[in-house]
Amino acid sequence: MAVDPRKQTSLHCLYYWAEETPDNVYLTQPYPDGRVEDITWREAADQVSRMAAYLDSLKLPEPSNISILGKNSAHWILADLAIWAAGHVSVPLYPTLNGDTAAYVLEHSEAKLLFLGKLDGTADGWNDIKNHIPADLPLISLPLSPRDDTPKWSEIVAEQSPAQPKLPDPDNLATIVYTSGSTGRPKGVMHSFRTMISVADGLQQLFPVSSDERMLSYLPLAHVAERAAVETQSLYYGFHLYFANSLDTFQEDLQRARPTLFFSVPRLWMKFYLGVNAKLPPKKQKLLFSLPIISGLVKKKVLKQLGLDYCRAALTGAAPLSADIVNWYRNLGLELLEVYGMSENFGYSHANRPGQARAGSVGMANPGVEHRIGEGGEVQVKSPGQMLGYYKNEEKTKEDLTEDGFLKTGDKGEIDEMGRLKITGRIKEIFKTSKGKYIAPAPIENRLMSHDAIEMVCVSGANQTQPHALVMLAEESRPKMADEAFRKEIEESFKKLIADVNKTVDPHEQLAFITVMSDEWSIENSFLTPTMKLKRNVVEDAYQEQVENWYAQRQPVIWQ
Repeated sequence: MAVDPRKQTSLHCLYYWAEETPDNVYLTQPYPDGRVEDITWREAADQVSRMAAYLDSLKLPEPSNISILGKNSAHWILADLAIWAAGHVSVPLYPTLNGDTAAYVLEHSEAKLLFLGKLDGTADGWNDIKNHIPADLPLISLPLSPRDDTPKWSEIVAEQSPAQPKLPDPDNLATIVYTSGSTGRPKGVMHSFRTMISVADGLQQLFPVSSDERMLSYLPLAHVAERAAVETQSLYYGFHLYFANSLDTFQEDLQRARPTLFFSVPRLWMKFYLGVNAKLPPKKQKLLFSLPIISGLVKKKVLKQLGLDYCRAALTGAAPLSADIVNWYRNLGLELLEVYGMSENFGYSHANRPGQARAGSVGMANPGVEHRIGEGGEVQVKSPGQMLGYYKNEEKTKEDLTEDGFLKTGDKGEIDEMGRLKITGRIKEIFKTSKGKYIAPAPIENRLMSHDAIEMVCVSGANQTQPHALVMLAEESRPKMADEAFRKEIEESFKKLIADVNKTVDPHEQLAFITVMSDEWSIENSFLTPTMKLKRNVVEDAYQEQVENWYAQRQPVIWQ
C-alpha cells in the first residue's frame, strides 16, 4: 500500500479529517481543576490555521527552527502542526532536561521561537530550565504553561484570522529530534514529512487501524516513539487521542480513554504487573486462573482495573521486557507485541505480528525495511523512516551509515530462520572482566527481571573477576527495606535467584552478588532517559567508589 495522496504529510491529514469528520473529537485534554476539554477536528484545524497566521506575522525566515517544550498535551500537538502550517521546522525538547542540555539544544538548533507548554517544576526540569532560556528568545505560552508574561495561545487564536496553511512537500525537513542522550551531548536527528508518514503507511499493512481507535498519549512527545506511534498515527487514521493530567491521575486518565491501542515501555508494563501482584498475590492468581469459569471473569476484571479491557493491540518497546512478563499479559488475554526502532529511523524497523509473536524477539522487519547482521554481530537496518542525517554533523552521519545506506544501530542481534530479530545487547555496553572475558549485560538483566520484587537492574563488573548486579526494588517493596524480616526474605529469595541465573550462563558470566539499592533511579535524578531507559554510565559512575568494598564483603546479597 502507498500513502493516501490526500494524506501526504501529517499536516495534510489534519485538514483531511477537518473536512471529512469535522465534528468528531480529536483531542481530549484534562486539567488540574477537573475540567476536561474536547477539541474536534474542525476546531483543531481552525486553531492551527490561526496560530500559523500569527507566526507568519512575525516574519521569521522560512524555514526557521521553532522549539516546543512541555509535557504531552493537546496543544503540544497543535503547536507542532502550526509550526508546519507556517512553513517552519519543529524542534521538541524533553520536559525533563536539565537546564544546561536545554540551553545546548536551543543554541545548537538555532531556535527562533519557543512554544512553552505544560510544566510545573515538580516532575520536570522547569526549575532548572527556566534559568537557561535566552532572554531574547520569543516565547508563546500554551495552556498550562508556567509563564504568565508571554503571548498566550488562547488569546492569539481568539484575535487572529486563520491563514491559508502552507501544505509542505513530503521531502521537506519537518522536525529535528534530539536524542535522549544516555552519553554525551544529544544529536539532532533530521526527519522529513515523508519519513514520518512512512510509519503510518507501513503499520496499516501489519494490522488494521481505523478512525474508531482510542489512544492515551503520555510518553514524551519529544521522543520519536510517541511521535510515531501516537501523534502520526492519530493524524493519519483520524482517531481520538486522550492525554493524562498527571502521574497521580494516570489511572483515572487511562480509565477515561479506555484505549483500543496502547503503547508503553517495559518499566510501566512492569509497574502494572507488580501493582496487580500486590493486590492479587501470584499464588492466588495461579489458583483463580486455573478455575474454568472463574478464570475468564478474573482476567477480565484485572484488565478492566488496568483500563485495558478494550485494548486490542498493545505495544512495548524502547527496552527489553522479560519473557515471563510478556507471557503473563498474554495469559490475561492481552497480547503484548514487542516492537523495535530508533530515533534515526523514526521508530520504524521491526514488530511482532498479532498471533505470531515470540517472547524475546522484536519481530520481523516491517514492510519496506531491510535488515542484516554486520560486523561484530551489529544489527544494520535500512528503513523508509530513515533520517535525513544529523543536524550540523555530517561526520557523525557518515559514521553511523554504511556505504550502501544501512543504519548501524549499535545493537547486537541475531536473525532466526523465520526472519525474526532478537536483540542480545548493546555493542557499547559489552564489558570485559579482569580475566579478559567479554560480557553482554542485557541477557543476564532480562533473567533477573523475572523476579517479582525487582523493578530495575544494572549488571556491571568491568575489570572485576565476575559481574555483579545492582537492583532497585519494586515500588511496593521499597518502604519495607528497613524491616528485618523482609530483608531476610529478600536475601533468601535473591540467593536462589543468583543460583538459578548462574545455572543458565557461562562460568565467566556468573554473578558474584546482588546489591539492593536504597536510591531510587528516576528521570529527575538523571539515572533514566526520558523514555525510562537506564543510563548505564550514570549508574556505574554513581557507585564506582563503593564497588571494591562490595566485592570485598564476599556476600551474595548486599544492602546499599
